[in-house]
Amino acid sequence: MSFWTENTTEPKRNFRWRVTMDNISNYQGVTGKAVWWAKTVDTPSYTVTDVTHSFFDNEYKFPGRVQWQDVNMTLVDPISPNAVFITNQIILDSGYSVKSLDQFNGSAPRTGAFGPTSITKSGANAAVGVVTIDIFAGNGSVVESWQMNNPFITSVKFSSLDYTNDDMRTIDLTWKYDWAICDSADGENNSIGTQFEPGK
Repeated sequence: MSFWTENTTEPKRNFRWRVTMDNISNYQGVTGKAVWWAKTVDTPSYTVTDVTHSFFDNEYKFPGRVQWQDVNMTLVDPISPNAVFITNQIILDSGYSVKSLDQFNGSAPRTGAFGPTSITKSGANAAVGVVTIDIFAGNGSVVESWQMNNPFITSVKFSSLDYTNDDMRTIDLTWKYDWAICDSADGENNSIGTQFEPGK
């Protein structure tokens, strides 16, 4: 059966998707898990490394490790919820902070905690929770779902300001994660069953 010749099936479409973050509702002005101001997002992808062994004038290649590739995401920046504020708060909740310069002033009292804190993996993961990318069919059912496990942001880039440009302001994010799970819908009962998950 092919969607080229039959009208009982259809291809997946690039505009039918949603990204959710489990803990995004912790931030001001956000209700629910859906990041509706997401504009574009990569689905998780991977490469398989290879190892070459030379023997006389021949080379033999062996598969190595699976390496999950970074996921790039672009957000538009609405006034409410303020996406710049939320993005900065996610980094702060990940553990990053710069203490007041008064703490480094010799005349300032040096009591209690001193010095900046740093980002931790547990803090970065907890700031957003699980990041999920759902792909929908035309009838609104989920036909594919990607879940990034232990995700954290490694790059934030705010778009340039330009008097001659009337486009929406955007935020480019780069995510790293340990591995991803891909769930695909069963064509008969539309249930979600794990198709690609370590240990299963």
